[in-house]
Amino acid sequence: MSGGSNNGAGGAGPRRGPLAGLRLTSLRLRLVVVFALVALTAAVSASGIAYWLNREAVLTRTQDAALGDFRQEMQNRAAALPLRPTPAELQKTAEQMAGSGDYSVVLISERAEGKPITGVSDRDEFTMKDVPQSLQDAVNDRQDVGAGNSEPYHLYWQRTERGGEPYLVGGTRIMGGGPTGYLFKSLDQERQDLNSLAWSLGIATLLALIGSALLAQAAATTVLRPVHRLGEAARRLGEGKLDTRLRVSGTDELAELARTFNKTAASLEKKVADMSAREESSRRFVADMSHELRTPLTALTAVTEVLEDEADSLDPMIAPAVNLVVSETRRLYDLVENLMEVTRFDAGTARLVLDTVDVADQVTACIDARAWLDAVELDAERGIMARLDPRRLDVILANLIGNALKHGGSPVRVSVRPGDNELLIEVRDHGPGIPEDVLPHVFDRFYKASASRPRSDGSGLGLSIAMENAHIHGGDITAANSPDGDGAVFVLRLPRDASALMDREAAGADDADSGNGGPAGPGRTEGDAR
Repeated sequence: MSGGSNNGAGGAGPRRGPLAGLRLTSLRLRLVVVFALVALTAAVSASGIAYWLNREAVLTRTQDAALGDFRQEMQNRAAALPLRPTPAELQKTAEQMAGSGDYSVVLISERAEGKPITGVSDRDEFTMKDVPQSLQDAVNDRQDVGAGNSEPYHLYWQRTERGGEPYLVGGTRIMGGGPTGYLFKSLDQERQDLNSLAWSLGIATLLALIGSALLAQAAATTVLRPVHRLGEAARRLGEGKLDTRLRVSGTDELAELARTFNKTAASLEKKVADMSAREESSRRFVADMSHELRTPLTALTAVTEVLEDEADSLDPMIAPAVNLVVSETRRLYDLVENLMEVTRFDAGTARLVLDTVDVADQVTACIDARAWLDAVELDAERGIMARLDPRRLDVILANLIGNALKHGGSPVRVSVRPGDNELLIEVRDHGPGIPEDVLPHVFDRFYKASASRPRSDGSGLGLSIAMENAHIHGGDITAANSPDGDGAVFVLRLPRDASALMDREAAGADDADSGNGGPAGPGRTEGDAR
């Protein structure tokens, strides 16, 4: 049986009672219900069989005793009467027979041919009206005497009720013209005894049900405690605490499950450590490579600017090559800058430098810095203040608006709407929209919708960087097509105050490392989403 886990996996949270957590779908409740149903079925079956057997035994014993005594009285007293007894003799004999047994008697004979007489032990208790007609017919039916039947008349009996009280009615007749006799015995005492037995069996069944529920609870606790600890350990493992292990004791299936969990956790911890090491190495390589490339790229950029200024005086044969070198150098510079930004996000070193700004002024500055005023319609009221990182907001807007201009259609409309605690900036174009199969991937890194143009101006990192900058503010960006089918709509949601998201006050050093480019220039817009 598996024990508790180290690292607190088995003992987290408050202690719970034996019946705690009995949800309708819990395994504990199902075990208790199954145990209870099995116990209830067994107890009811045993009680029913016991009641039926005892009922038959009690009724048979009382019935046989009464009928046997009645038979004997018929042979000793009724058979001794003359062939034509007087009513007084018949009455006296009935009273004597009833007095020897706990039942009432009716005797029927004839004082003359066709003139029946009746002797009743107690007319208030028993008369011929209480004898079922079917029983009278059976008693008076003369049987053929043969090998299988030595007597023409037999003793017959029947159980009946009168006024809700059970009775035994029996009858027979004396051969050779003797009287016919009927007994009437109350079975109320036997019914009371059987009712007491039924109550006793019902109480025993209830106690068995309660005992089974307690046993089921104990069994469920024994079985489910290791399962609960395993679930707690799995939860902690899912939370990233890869050093979680279970203490193992015993050789049963649960102990084997705990051993398997420990082996799996150890293997997962090793693989995650290996992957983290490789990821850290790859991230460090990209950062180092990007950093090393910046120095020669800075020099190349300066040279390309000179070449661009002298492009008109160059030989027409080499001017296209110079223009190509200038554009590709800028593209490479932008790619290196974006790779460094992505590396900072992956490493968790990107930090906010917050300032209280007028959002309309920030959007206007972003559009004006890139000479987009003629192609962008701005719907923003001045005075909408927000506390955020102006540089990162500029990067987000530059990528969203640049993406709309590049892949959508003019005019591009930028709308700013304030909320109670958030800021909504909508960028809408009038192009063909985004294909449905592309929408889920527009913020993926290096994703380009068309495989036929892998060498587009963008690197496929712009929208990804925009999303990361939104996330670091505690916001989000959604992409969708306009309901009227006219273009795509990107909605940026940012909190009005991102102060609570800052991890530390001294973020200047990290920002200095990431701030070589102030606002992104015209060639810095990224994202090849469509």
